[in-house]
Amino acid sequence: MLGVFMIGFAVVVAYATAAIPQSTYAKIGPAVVPWAITAGLFVLGILLTLEGLRGGWWHDEATQLDWRGILWLGAGLLSNLVLIDGVEFGGKQLVPAFGFILSSTLLFACTARAFGSPNFLRDGAIGFTLALVAYVGFDRVLGYQIGSGLVERFI
Repeated sequence: MLGVFMIGFAVVVAYATAAIPQSTYAKIGPAVVPWAITAGLFVLGILLTLEGLRGGWWHDEATQLDWRGILWLGAGLLSNLVLIDGVEFGGKQLVPAFGFILSSTLLFACTARAFGSPNFLRDGAIGFTLALVAYVGFDRVLGYQIGSGLVERFI
């Protein structure tokens, strides 16, 4: 069933890709990557369908979901969503904007905890470093404005 869904999704992506305007002077236009993704989705759909027709995969019935990890991951995603720009309601700032660097740091640390890392502070330091590099790359080098907040004011 998943394979048939993937084939259908590939058809939808192909329809959207066909609507991308093509340049007359460029040999490689803006639709090359979307067509490659469409082909990959289609091949994946075929392979999944064939695997399903052959009997699919087996799995251990005793395997259970790691709800604790799922909750950590959800907390990281929700905190990133709320903290990157803050929350404003009725003209009042309910949650201050922490900015890209701090919210991404928290997201990284929560994701690492979701995958079993026991050291939240070390993961936060790694996340801070990666977020700082990403911020400088996007905001300062490329000029693409991303969530400005507490740390970004000092850069």
